[in-house]
Amino acid sequence: MATGPGARPANYLTLVGQVAWQSVARLVRAPSHSRRAEARRALARRWIGVAALTAIAIGILMFAVDVAAIKQMPARGTASLWWLRIFTDFGKSTYVLWTLAGLLFVILLVQPLLSDVLRSMLIAFGVRIQYLFFAVLFAVLCGELLKYIIGRSRPFVGGDANAFFYQHFAGNPAFESLPSGHATTAFALAFAVSAVWRRMTLFMFVYAVLICVSRVVLLAHHPSDVVAGALTGIIGAMIVQYWFAARRLGFKIVSGGAIETLAGPSWSALKRVARGAFAP
Repeated sequence: MATGPGARPANYLTLVGQVAWQSVARLVRAPSHSRRAEARRALARRWIGVAALTAIAIGILMFAVDVAAIKQMPARGTASLWWLRIFTDFGKSTYVLWTLAGLLFVILLVQPLLSDVLRSMLIAFGVRIQYLFFAVLFAVLCGELLKYIIGRSRPFVGGDANAFFYQHFAGNPAFESLPSGHATTAFALAFAVSAVWRRMTLFMFVYAVLICVSRVVLLAHHPSDVVAGALTGIIGAMIVQYWFAARRLGFKIVSGGAIETLAGPSWSALKRVARGAFAP
């Protein structure tokens, strides 16, 4: 074990392996929280309510809004929208997941170099980053499965503004419009970040909404696609939040089944961790 901020473990690779194994073991262990049944019931009620309202909204959009909306958008490939094509990539699942995975890898490498106090702070922060990663990953995988099953065409596939052109189980990117993958990623990330750091809620949901708008303007999706993606992202992140809370990882379940965030390290504490990791 390291004994101070500047200490280095005798067998660094062994300790890295131990940290990785312990992290996986915590994630897959049997749930232990006594209130997890209450949380399941509370979440099920929320899922049903949110899903029902969103399904109604999607239906209205598909019949009354989708075609009219995409007809008002600039032509696909419009040169002046280059900046929007850059911005929309901030909602691309590949970029988001690799960024979070890279951060987790750095945390894994740094932990054995720290004293016990600093290591405990970094572990608490790492659990939160794990939650963000798996919230996005799970939501995206669910979204990809739905895309494959539903097989809805993207705007103007076939030449017409047809909101009801489907090829189920096609596995063709042209028929992977519902739900929007970018919207799923953005809203899963927004929900997860907001669950961990409440002060980020407004910023994250503005980000998610703007990603959704960009997908419609760029004619990558219909309005109903991004609403469906938002629903998929939020529900996916909620399911992963329950998984973590049931194992007492980053969250707690309180009376009535509500899930609350456990107190974590402050930004000033994380700065101390960073100084300790790179101290000579």
